[in-house]
Amino acid sequence: MLRIGAHLSIAGGYSQALTRAVKIGANALQIFSASPRGWNFANPTETEIERFKEKAKELDIKPVYFHASYLINLANTERIGETSKKMLINELRVAQKVGVVGSIIHLGSFKGNKTDDAYKSFIKNISDVLENIPSDVLFIAENSAVNKIGKELNELAQIVTDLKDERLKICLDTCHLFAAGYPIHTKEGLEETLNEFDKLIGLDKLEVVHLNDSRDVFGSTRDRHANIGQGYIREEAFGNIINHPQLRDLPFIIETPGFQGGGPDKDNIQILKNLYNSNH
Repeated sequence: MLRIGAHLSIAGGYSQALTRAVKIGANALQIFSASPRGWNFANPTETEIERFKEKAKELDIKPVYFHASYLINLANTERIGETSKKMLINELRVAQKVGVVGSIIHLGSFKGNKTDDAYKSFIKNISDVLENIPSDVLFIAENSAVNKIGKELNELAQIVTDLKDERLKICLDTCHLFAAGYPIHTKEGLEETLNEFDKLIGLDKLEVVHLNDSRDVFGSTRDRHANIGQGYIREEAFGNIINHPQLRDLPFIIETPGFQGGGPDKDNIQILKNLYNSNH
């Protein structure tokens, strides 16, 4: 069964995002745990937690993921690094209470200063988070398009190897892969990329895929999402991705601008549903 969701607003409370998901034909979901504007720590009320869990079950919306704040930088050795850790520990503890699988995280940047010590400090920051969260929530590292941590699969592989924690998973974003020079827009290129991922990291580590088209050309290292079929990756490539035997059972999440400019919408979801071959 195709599990396809979108990143949607939590305005009015977490459970409102579930209503928005149903409206656009989604059966999975990604949300912020708190307002992403500033260092806001997630703090839902008990009532809101219960309402969300009941409604998600009733509407059969699963899995649900948090997307961590874009302010987070686990490679920072000062206050931002410390606050990033605290924020993630808080968010992942909330995730368990709410029935959210885990958080999808942009790891941050060394700001051009990737020394051995800086890398060790970065790994220790992730390790500290993992040590202080429940055993049944996931820390999901997302690949990057720009010169930040995780632009290259071998960099993600190194992190996975160094941490050796089964709760550490990967989210691959199609726009980021394409912009970073992974040729997922062709059938052969997709195969090549997945083989490389499997060899370096293992496909069992792949938790979720962000489906976003790219406003910029292949290898641009620019992270600008386009609606499905309106960018350079093209519609046909998304058909190859969601029907790929090694990907089709994974959840897919869109973070598209929307055909009316209002964010992920029914039209983007419908295009993907039309591309999905349920007879496989």
